[in-house]
Amino acid sequence: MPDDTTRAKRDDTPEESRRTRLSRIFDEDAELYDRARPGYPTELYDDLAELAGVRTGSRVLEVGCGTGQATVPLAARGCRITAVEAGSRMATIARRNLAGASAVEVVTADFESWPLPEEPFDAVVSATAFHWIDPAVRMAKAADALRPGGALAVVRSQHVTGGTEEFFVKVQRCYERFDPATPPGLRPPAAADFDGSDHAEEVARSGRFGPTVFRRYEQDLTYATSEYLELLRTYSGHRALPEAARKGLLECVAGLIDGEYGGRVTKRHLIELGVSPGR
Repeated sequence: MPDDTTRAKRDDTPEESRRTRLSRIFDEDAELYDRARPGYPTELYDDLAELAGVRTGSRVLEVGCGTGQATVPLAARGCRITAVEAGSRMATIARRNLAGASAVEVVTADFESWPLPEEPFDAVVSATAFHWIDPAVRMAKAADALRPGGALAVVRSQHVTGGTEEFFVKVQRCYERFDPATPPGLRPPAAADFDGSDHAEEVARSGRFGPTVFRRYEQDLTYATSEYLELLRTYSGHRALPEAARKGLLECVAGLIDGEYGGRVTKRHLIELGVSPGR
């Protein structure tokens, strides 16, 4: 088995041939997604205010709001939000979660085909969703949505080394057994080795934004076995597996957590915010 320098594939770079299909898969069980997916650290919203000017009264376009993991905190900070979500079930739950927020509108639509309103936005925000938007459209349309001096803010996440480290080494045997696409000896990268340059390069190629400023946050979350399995069931790659393989994988993971880790494991998430000022 290769050593720990073997690098994991990026979580937020879907193959183009699978992007559209996988982008719709979250909507299959939106209630599970709402229950299992974690939110974002408070510091991220503080940095959005500092770097992108997202604060009380800001007019924000959110691309791919899911069930509102970022929308709810932004609304609590007094932002006026138009949130565009392609999944109808996800959008329904987002509206439920934002029922008390009068300055938020959740629109069920593909961002690519949704007509931009005449009034521009102060910021375009996309939390763990921008990679699902057509790369031929996303930068130009985000730029078109902004007022002069507005900003694009993209949040991405990555599983990195940390937490219950030995578990994440051993669990690869489950993936190698039930998901033949898993490279042998796959390992998550260290947080310091996470390479966000692809996003900065895409922003620069568009010619529509200034240089991207990044902020990063590490978050250790502890899960009971059932909670961790629910989290896995929200990931597109797991949901896309054939039913028998997915069932076998989850049973294998559960057996490892219960048998060797007392029914609890800690996962380290790296969250990256990239803010790009419009031109």
